[in-house]
Amino acid sequence: MPLTKNFKDTIKARAERDPEFRVGLFVEAIDALLNDDLETGKILLRDYVNATVGFETLAKEMDKNPKSLMRMLSDKGNPRADNLLAMVARLKRREGVSFSLARDNGLHA
Repeated sequence: MPLTKNFKDTIKARAERDPEFRVGLFVEAIDALLNDDLETGKILLRDYVNATVGFETLAKEMDKNPKSLMRMLSDKGNPRADNLLAMVARLKRREGVSFSLARDNGLHA
């Protein structure tokens, strides 16, 4: 189901004013991917990209076609691991975070 423009605008506005929310959205996306929930991970990662850097800028930074990145995170997208991990690495650098796994507590930024 496509998101409404109001929802996308709300997420973007919150991400711009609330760094904790923005990082939390990114952490949740990565956590979903690591817990074998590709669909949720792609949705959250797409929301994060739309709310922060945008696909055009990210594609330029990665030397990729923006439509390819959008397709990768679409409902029917099936991203290759190297492309998905390259995207995550670029977003981590942009956000200035690193991730670590705790045995009992899950993913931490």
